Amino acid sequence: MATPRLKDKYFNEVVPSLKDKFEFKTVMQVARLQKICINSGVGKAVSDKKLIDTAVEEISTIAGQRAVPTYSKKAISNFKLREDMPIGVRVTLRGDQMYEFLDRLVTVSMPRVRDFKGISDKGFDGRGNYTLGVKEQIIFPEISIDKVKQITGMDITFVTSAQTDEEGLALLKELGMPFRS
Repeated sequence: MATPRLKDKYFNEVVPSLKDKFEFKTVMQVARLQKICINSGVGKAVSDKKLIDTAVEEISTIAGQRAVPTYSKKAISNFKLREDMPIGVRVTLRGDQMYEFLDRLVTVSMPRVRDFKGISDKGFDGRGNYTLGVKEQIIFPEISIDKVKQITGMDITFVTSAQTDEEGLALLKELGMPFRS
């Protein structure tokens, strides 16, 4: 199996570019993408358990890797929520699957968003990690609009080894993330 296109780009173009930009002494100091975490909360799963199974299938299809349900830690009576009820779905991508997902996200899915003008650079956490919210799962071509029962959003977190937000932003820009200027 061939290495992903973005992985080659990272080692051949991004590393030398960032090494020069931040004046690192070795290539090991250059920030790298460690993992991508995809989370989706399914609030209506409290009343309908089948929604979790649907969400697991959709997120697994999008990510290319099996997603797992997340469970509530404590009971909240106002939300009719009991402890250990399934309330969401998550998956963590690393390695080649991570680069393949990022490639599909940037080249195929984001351009499908209506009135897309780029993503905000405000989602950094102070340590170089970036979180992006997606309002509809139907922007991914793997999801058939006809089979969707409920439109759900998701959070996509890019965990990097960057020390600062500037390094993280530079890394993601070099990898092709379309930030607003």
